[in-house]
Amino acid sequence: MIVPMKKVSLVVMDKTREDSLAKLRELGVLHLERCTVSSDGLSKLQDRKTRAETALALLRAYQDPKKSAGKNARNRDDNAGGVTDADLVKVVLDLADEKKTLQEQLVSNAKERSRIEKWGNFNPASLGELAGAGITLIPYELLVKDYEALGSDQRFITLNRSKTSVYGVAVGTEISGSTPFALPDRSLAEIDAAVAGIGQRLSAIEKEFTGLGLRVQVIEKALKTLGEEIEFETAKVSMETAEDVPAEMTFSWITGFAPHDLVGVLKRAATENGWALVADDPGPDDNVPTKLKNNRLASLIYPLTNFLEVVPGYREVDISGWFLLFFCIFFGMIFGDAAYGAIILLAALIGIIKTAKKGVPPMLKLLLLLGLSNFTWGVLTCTWFGLETDKLPELLTRLALPLISTAGASVVGLFGTYSTANAAQAGAIIQQNLMIFCFSLALLQLSIGHVIAIVNTKSLKILGDIGSIAMLAGMYCIILSLIASNEYSKIPMSMPMVYVFAGGFVFNFMFANYDGSLGRSILESCKNIISVILGIANVFSDIMSYIRLWAVGLAGGAIASTVDAMAGPMLGHFIFFIFGVVLLVFGHGLNLVLNVLSVLVHGVRLNTLEFSGHAGLAWSGSAYKPFAKRIK
Repeated sequence: MIVPMKKVSLVVMDKTREDSLAKLRELGVLHLERCTVSSDGLSKLQDRKTRAETALALLRAYQDPKKSAGKNARNRDDNAGGVTDADLVKVVLDLADEKKTLQEQLVSNAKERSRIEKWGNFNPASLGELAGAGITLIPYELLVKDYEALGSDQRFITLNRSKTSVYGVAVGTEISGSTPFALPDRSLAEIDAAVAGIGQRLSAIEKEFTGLGLRVQVIEKALKTLGEEIEFETAKVSMETAEDVPAEMTFSWITGFAPHDLVGVLKRAATENGWALVADDPGPDDNVPTKLKNNRLASLIYPLTNFLEVVPGYREVDISGWFLLFFCIFFGMIFGDAAYGAIILLAALIGIIKTAKKGVPPMLKLLLLLGLSNFTWGVLTCTWFGLETDKLPELLTRLALPLISTAGASVVGLFGTYSTANAAQAGAIIQQNLMIFCFSLALLQLSIGHVIAIVNTKSLKILGDIGSIAMLAGMYCIILSLIASNEYSKIPMSMPMVYVFAGGFVFNFMFANYDGSLGRSILESCKNIISVILGIANVFSDIMSYIRLWAVGLAGGAIASTVDAMAGPMLGHFIFFIFGVVLLVFGHGLNLVLNVLSVLVHGVRLNTLEFSGHAGLAWSGSAYKPFAKRIK
């Protein structure tokens, strides 16, 4: 559920502003109202944070997780060449700037070397010395045709030649119509020496970065500290100060939000510190943060919603429990393989055992639940690494559910039992059952969404939601007849359900916009008649959207079967056995990764879009983040 919040205003004497904020941060209760502020101190902190983030990004490329977590991390001063923590960011950025400059010099030297290498190794200063002695030599790079066109009176000494150009010097006078070659500042030998020196320095910089990479944790901690300093400075600057009062009586105030059951903590602190405090219900225009409070089971969904950064609005509904229930079902159907579920279960159990003493992270508990869902669905469909059912032990085939598996001697359809001897017929019946199951899930979840909306509505607008449920039920039957029917099992059109759909549309049209006046509600629907009509298509598409659960699961199973088919022949030959095992590990590992992406795309979408849309949830909230000291 969403915890009720109070809007709190605190008034403190201006001279105790910083001390009061420090005490308020120790309480860790008040979520401050966000506002855009600026100050010199805040700008300096932001600049320090930016520099630290840049340094951290540079060092992470050189981080060795094993060394960073071990003894070397504790002795980082020695490994970093005695660089102090205060100077670490500056050292890293200076090294990065030096590295960039050296790399630019390498490119410049490479271009210059490419330009003059045809001339060989010579000292450019020697031409000036010869000119001082009365011998003028002017370098030229001529095209072959221009060289051949030189007159007999033009003295020219050829030094090198390629297929297209001639390199040499004109003696005494310039060549008419040709531009002399620009002499380099250094010889090839000097350029090569400079490149070698740059290379040595770059190698030394890389070694320094490797050593500094052991101190990534230092910058990470510094960034957390800077984050708190920025938060504190922002709070201080955002405090408004009273004007036109004596200096000794100047006061400041700050506003925020606190859970209703924690306001007493603020009141006690206000009494102890001489603050003035006002707590009231938030107004309709207040951007109230959302704090969720659920039982241990429903709270397991928090790692996922926190990762996705989706939060219901303060005045919306909390669907955490339903989100978790249906996400587990979706996860199992999309992965759809008992062997994959066993792997996930094993990984979760190992993680739980390792972290049992310190406290098991919620993510591992969620992973255990998802693995169990996946394993159960795979057992019921008799899917194990995509293997054909006739290659599996009889025990596993006995555990399969005839409604959704062809592992047994018969399958159960909507209108009877069918023998698996007719593979085409049995496959079509299972396909129909799975499609019906997906559409039934859609009807159930979307209807629950409207029931949630009904429970949270205290007006005749609930009739609009009842109408929507009727539309869902009617459309469900229409879709079964149009989409799920096949040549072996035809589902007839139910005309009574068509009438239910039509009646639901009328109720929805009349009451969807109800605000106390039925006339205004109908008028509003008439104004948006196009959207109302498109709503019919939305009901159809929302139910049809759940077919993705079957389709994506089918695709994952096809990939697993393909991997088995490719690797199977290799396993029967000793020479290719290793390659077959590698192919199996790589193929199924890739399939696992693709399934994870599919769950994030499709499983999450059905909850946050289709289901949430019918529940009236827009995920427009911001998480409750109290002003608190988080670094111990």
